[in-house]
Amino acid sequence: MPLSSPLYSRRSLLVTLIALLGCGFLATSFLSYYVSRTSIRDNIVNTELPLTSDTVYSEIQKDLVRPILISSMMARDTFMRDWVVGGERDPGQMTRYLNEVMTHYGAYTAFFVSNSTLTYYHATGVLRKIAPDTPRDVWYFRVRDMAAPYEINVDPDQANQNNLTFFINYKVYDYQNNFIGVAGVGLSVDAVVKLIDRYQQRYQRSVYFVDTQGRIVLTGAEGGPQGARVGQPVRELATLHDLEARLAEPHSGDYEYGDRGQRHFLNVRFIPELNWYLFVDKREDSALGDIRRSLYLNLLICLVITLIVLVLLNRVIGRYQRRIEAQATLDSLTGLPNRRGFDLLAAQAMHEALREPEPLTALLLDLDHFKRLNDTHGHLAGDQVLSGFARHLQSCLRQSDIVCRWGGEEFIVLLKDTDSATALKIAEKIRLLIERQRYAYEDKTLHLTVSIGLTTLQADDTLHSLLSRADHALYRAKQTGRNRTCVEMPHSSHE
Repeated sequence: MPLSSPLYSRRSLLVTLIALLGCGFLATSFLSYYVSRTSIRDNIVNTELPLTSDTVYSEIQKDLVRPILISSMMARDTFMRDWVVGGERDPGQMTRYLNEVMTHYGAYTAFFVSNSTLTYYHATGVLRKIAPDTPRDVWYFRVRDMAAPYEINVDPDQANQNNLTFFINYKVYDYQNNFIGVAGVGLSVDAVVKLIDRYQQRYQRSVYFVDTQGRIVLTGAEGGPQGARVGQPVRELATLHDLEARLAEPHSGDYEYGDRGQRHFLNVRFIPELNWYLFVDKREDSALGDIRRSLYLNLLICLVITLIVLVLLNRVIGRYQRRIEAQATLDSLTGLPNRRGFDLLAAQAMHEALREPEPLTALLLDLDHFKRLNDTHGHLAGDQVLSGFARHLQSCLRQSDIVCRWGGEEFIVLLKDTDSATALKIAEKIRLLIERQRYAYEDKTLHLTVSIGLTTLQADDTLHSLLSRADHALYRAKQTGRNRTCVEMPHSSHE
């Protein structure tokens, strides 16, 4: 059962977190009166600061997943690639496309840079021509030459008053795998700044980010350690002067330092997605004072907060897991299951059909001369026809039947509890409906037909053998004139 593994892993993670945190809090409550100052320091360094670091890191990852998916979609979009390969004739088309990405997905910014013309296109229009000797354009040539398909970079956004922005820079290739440009979206860092301020207030800890050159790159609204501002090197801070030499490794860990008679505990975590370090800083005196004054109350509050965090974490993981699973198993154009989704549904349907036993019939459908329609009217027309065909196909089926987009203009249907004679009637119903159907695109009326291959599940069938017979039947339908249904059974065939 493929879907049970992630659920089991999620439950195991939550149970493990509950067990670890519960045991830690119980041990602290029984031993807190007898532990020394060193034990309190260990608790801060080994539990509180890493937990805050993990929580902030999880929030940052959550905010970056969606923009990465959007950028990946843009890089593989047939419109973008066709427009570039076609010579970038109408910049307004690209501007409208980028504006639609911003509007539909709620992105902060959307862009495309062409490798052939070095033109920077934005949702607001054509910004400029980029050049390798211009410092603000260095990022493009870095992305062009890197091996990875994308990078996450933080730069001022010139189209938005130079506001600091997370950019997801995704490489775009044509159909021959030639590099043709860089596309992506941007995410405002304002949300991250607000997140930092919220955690600093809630946990009484300082949170800020430092790059691998030792410069502070992101802080809360009040600044970083000792009031340091963005762009200031860590080496200029006397208390952290020795820490800069350790950052280039990169190195994550726990540190201690003194500032104006106060002892500080510092947790440093390297974030590879950003090539930054996350710093979580806590003063010793505030921690000791809180623990001394309200030990048991704090333990209770920590327990409640932990349970709330676990509940919210469980919901967030579940929601994003369902979303990612849906994106992985559904075709984005038609909304039907894709091959991966079909494999899961088909395995269950075959198991039920062989167990009962009940008849199960497979239909493999292919739109006739679809490539010619695409070449004549364009891919947008083809996409509209595919969407309309999917809707009409579903209208001929029951709720219990399985239908998916097999790839391109091919679709596959599994008819549950349906013998070959009944399935043939359904297939003919579909074929005749599509033959009569007309699809409107702009000022044109599009018409096409469908060829269908049909076969019925046998006791010794695998999914591969079932679909192989359906494919043979479809091949005969294509070879004998198209717009027809052919039936294929083991060791015999008839039309």
